[in-house]
Amino acid sequence: MTTTSTWVAGAAGSPYDIDNLPYGVFATADEEPRVGVRIGDLVLDLAPVAAAEMLEVAHVFEQASLNPLMALGREHNAAVRQWIIRLLTDEVERSDVESHLIPLSEVEMRMPIEVGDYVDFYASEHHASNVGTIFRPDQAALLPNWKHLPVGYHGRSGTVVPSGTDIVRPMGQRKNPSDPEPVFGPCARLDIEAELGFVVGTGTELGSRVEVTDFAEHTFGVMGLNDWSARDIQAWEYVPLGPFLGKSFATSISTWVTPLAALDAAWTELPGQDPEPLPYLAVDGPAGLDIDIEVLVNAHVVSRPPYRTMYWSPAQMLAHMTVNGATVRTGDLWASGTVSGPTPAERGSFLELSWGWREPFQVGDEQRVALEDGDEVVLRYTAPGTAGGRIALGEVTGTILPARAGNR
Repeated sequence: MTTTSTWVAGAAGSPYDIDNLPYGVFATADEEPRVGVRIGDLVLDLAPVAAAEMLEVAHVFEQASLNPLMALGREHNAAVRQWIIRLLTDEVERSDVESHLIPLSEVEMRMPIEVGDYVDFYASEHHASNVGTIFRPDQAALLPNWKHLPVGYHGRSGTVVPSGTDIVRPMGQRKNPSDPEPVFGPCARLDIEAELGFVVGTGTELGSRVEVTDFAEHTFGVMGLNDWSARDIQAWEYVPLGPFLGKSFATSISTWVTPLAALDAAWTELPGQDPEPLPYLAVDGPAGLDIDIEVLVNAHVVSRPPYRTMYWSPAQMLAHMTVNGATVRTGDLWASGTVSGPTPAERGSFLELSWGWREPFQVGDEQRVALEDGDEVVLRYTAPGTAGGRIALGEVTGTILPARAGNR
């Protein structure tokens, strides 16, 4: 358990205490984007501090993405974290470090990583069962493969955007079952998916694979993620090859990446896997994460999905993603899929909250079945910290803008 206290005013006991220390890329009015670490409501500008101490890896903090830092690997990143902890806890360092702490209100947060490939999974049994029941009420909720492998699809990395980016309502083809032909127009069933994202630190060679036991060797950290979904577009297009334009218009991620070390106290047992997975997916010990999520629409909490209920673990997702010899590279991103719990109040998508658009749910004094123009969605995440309290992962926000006019 971390017991060392920070000298940074207001940080001790906060969700961004010394046991958290997420990384991000920030810019100020007169300087280029660079790497910082969050402590309380401040950002520590790492580049000048590292340069003054003549660290061998000082150059990685001068970059406009976390990729060079992540590529250093697990051992080097552990040493960097210990260096930062020393800077922020040792009173001897205070005089040299304090002037490089910048209030969050004075910085602009940027995209934290250069995303290589993006894969999205479907790892919540509760979510998959809800969706199956909604769309296939007379059949088994889960398809035959679901409990044998982590189901996923390859997404579009070029439209992964940082938290705070406005989301333009997508256009596309839609066809209701009663319609004789498809029509083209703005998505009418715009949805969210409250998810957790994982980012690759060090990559692999073509033909090799990542064992479940090597998860921490290749995974740099975790971030909040919202996989915006155009459900009506998705419903018409997805047979037979799966999600395409209904997903590719935007995926929002937090501007803060929480290193795995900050989640040491959050690991928990999986809820149980039956049948037993094939040997390459077998895990031993705690493999799930005890992370709580809040979904807010226009500042009203509408759901609290618990990540600890997820059926497939992040290590199993990574192992399955590479079992055929596919590479992963620094900056590759994979997401958990919608996080949903066993109760209606724990559903992580509007599709589930409205039970297939048939049951409006409350958003303050209003009701929703899908997102409307002007709606703001905020995803918040907390987890047990190594100091005994709770740490916060960076939140994910986005506001819906109207569809843009074009050829119809």
